[in-house]
Amino acid sequence: MAKRDYYDVLGVDRGASKDEIKKAYRRLAVQYHPDRNPGEKQAEEKFKEATEAYEVLADEKKRQAYDQFGFAGLEGMGFGAHDFSSVFRDFEDIFDGSNFTGFFDSFFGGGGRSRSRGGAGRSSARRGADLRYELEISFADAVFGEKKEITFTRNESCGECGGTGADKGSGKKICPSCGGTGQVRRSSGFFSIATTCPTCGGEGEIIEKPCSACGGKGLVSRRRTIKITTPPGIESGKRINISGQGDGGSNGGPPGDLYVYIHVLAHEYFERDGNDLYCVIPISVSQAALGAEIFVSTLKNSRKVKLKIPPGTQNSKMLRLKSEGVPYLHSPDRRGDLYIKILVEIPTKISSKARSLLQELGSVSEEQTSPRPVRLSDLK
Repeated sequence: MAKRDYYDVLGVDRGASKDEIKKAYRRLAVQYHPDRNPGEKQAEEKFKEATEAYEVLADEKKRQAYDQFGFAGLEGMGFGAHDFSSVFRDFEDIFDGSNFTGFFDSFFGGGGRSRSRGGAGRSSARRGADLRYELEISFADAVFGEKKEITFTRNESCGECGGTGADKGSGKKICPSCGGTGQVRRSSGFFSIATTCPTCGGEGEIIEKPCSACGGKGLVSRRRTIKITTPPGIESGKRINISGQGDGGSNGGPPGDLYVYIHVLAHEYFERDGNDLYCVIPISVSQAALGAEIFVSTLKNSRKVKLKIPPGTQNSKMLRLKSEGVPYLHSPDRRGDLYIKILVEIPTKISSKARSLLQELGSVSEEQTSPRPVRLSDLK
């Protein structure tokens, strides 16, 4: 792709002053900096383009050569390696004192400068990590709720050192690698990148003599068994939050939480859709034709309820039992319905008497020898 005119890139006139060029570049640098636009390739390219334009137009010799001969005038002047050190220095003229520091700290991985240098004992308390537990429960337990015991491993504060990580009689001292900032900074011309100090892990301090029980971590791993209650009506994918049962915090910080994710096992006969239950019940041809009263087993302890089959019930007919479904999660007094799909069973083996009766039924009923197709919409 052809390069754009440097003045167009910065949005300034060809007679713009050096201050105007600086201000234009500052605006574009803030707008398109990669830290503000993570993963956006176009913004990164615009940032590089603006920086290249500024490097040329902020330098009197390069600007003069560019004004006279265009891009060809820059050849042989060492341009192309993009030494951004001059750009970095020019920004010191644009931003004074704390403003300059704040700009580069925020955009180039800063943050370490804001840490205090007040000596050992500065490590801040941090909350412990949250934990995740996967729990499988039965279909019935999800519908009606149940108490469960779960066993898991978590990190707890070391009893020997009280969570400090230091052996008794020992303490902490300022990290010699970062001088207590918790970060080490690497500069490469215009760019200044701060990373977590590998010696102290960002704490700014190191332990003089680590605790023998926890190895200086301040935490030890332990198995825990607790009781939880799954609420009636819970579904797969939902989670139960148990406060304070996660990993212990460091430097006296509070523990994290335990998140129990629910996975409901399938049932042999019932299916669930929201708060409604569905099942299939077989009936005989005579029950379907003449009507009947049958007793249907529900999900709860195989309790049976009476279901009336209307005369002339067709195969796949859906019947409803009100309030025999799933309790609402936050309103257990409310329940969904139980829908029963009727399956009319056609016998494959019949006695001679039954055959005779069916033949007699066929002779008196209006059986169609040339039935017409049924509209699909009538079957829904």
